Amino acid sequence: MKLDSRSHRLVCLTGFMGAGKSTVARLLARQTGWEHIDLDKRIVLATGLSIPEIFSRSGEAAFRQIETEQLARALGEAAEGGKRRILSLGGGTTVQPQNRDLLQERQATLIWLDCPVDELLRRCAQITDRPLFRDEATFRSLFEQRRPVYQLADFRVESDVEPLQIVERILALGIFPKVVV
Repeated sequence: MKLDSRSHRLVCLTGFMGAGKSTVARLLARQTGWEHIDLDKRIVLATGLSIPEIFSRSGEAAFRQIETEQLARALGEAAEGGKRRILSLGGGTTVQPQNRDLLQERQATLIWLDCPVDELLRRCAQITDRPLFRDEATFRSLFEQRRPVYQLADFRVESDVEPLQIVERILALGIFPKVVV
């Protein structure tokens, strides 16, 4: 996707569960000196519930509403504060049209961490706190449903390697100012 003249003050990582969004964003923030915001952690802090608890008590629709509210808050804070920020999104955040609109309004640069579904399955197989990971067939189906939305991102970075290598790939995109030591 061709970029307009964005200032790259807000970079968001998107991708399917297990792609490494939170880990890579944290490492990327350390490397660049930017602030890191983890959307899922903000949701947990705001509600006092884990994401699986929100899903089981209130359902996915309620979770998505909370997610949109927290995304709007995070984006608003980023705009007001003037700091450069890296935001790790949830796997379904950009699937919601209203969230894509919010990201576009704030001129967020979106980076898709693309990872083969078999590797994602391997990474998520032992994790028990993924409310939308019920079995392999639904996992693969959800991945295929979301893939076209992920493809709308400004950049695509393969994330089937170690997190530090993913950070290197992102830095190679040239969207972060060079840090002179």
